[in-house]
Parts: sequence; C-alpha cells; structure tokens
Amino acid sequence: MEEVIIALIICVALPWVILHYITKWKTASTITTDDESLLDELYHLAKRLDARMDTVERLVSTDDPGFRPARLVHDSDEDNDALRELDRLIAEKKGVKQ
Repeated sequence: MEEVIIALIICVALPWVILHYITKWKTASTITTDDESLLDELYHLAKRLDARMDTVERLVSTDDPGFRPARLVHDSDEDNDALRELDRLIAEKKGVKQ
C-alpha cells in the first residue's frame, strides 16, 4: 500500500507542483494589460509635465535674461529625435499609423 501512495505522489503530485510553479513563474514575468495602460498613462503625463516646464522656463527667462535652465533644451532636435522614436515605437506597438 505504501508503494502505491509513493508512486502516486511521484507520478501525479510532483509533476503537478512543478508545472504549477512554472506557470506561475511565466505569468509573473510578463507585462499585463493594466501595466501597459499604466505605462502609457505615465508617459502622457510626463509629456504634459514637460510642456508645462517649458512654459514655466519660458516665462522665467522673459523676466530674468540671465536665467539658464538646467534641464533639456526646449525643442532641440537632439532631444526631440529620441522622443519621436519613442512615439513611433508606441504607435507601432498599438498598431496605429502615424
């Protein structure tokens, strides 16, 4: 009787436990739809905040000619190329044509 229980554990329970945790491991390492929508929302928020910072820096620079922003330069081609590439990749991922 003990041999049957041991054989049953080895043939059924052990593979089930192994496959269960392999499945858990694979699903935990993927990005869910909620994660993608959160990242998309954060990306758009960052773009809005960047536009607001540009406006604030432009207003401050009109009041104080000696003001030099310590961040990226507004509308420089070097900075905008990376942002355009990121926009293109996001649109490609969503299947939207630009």
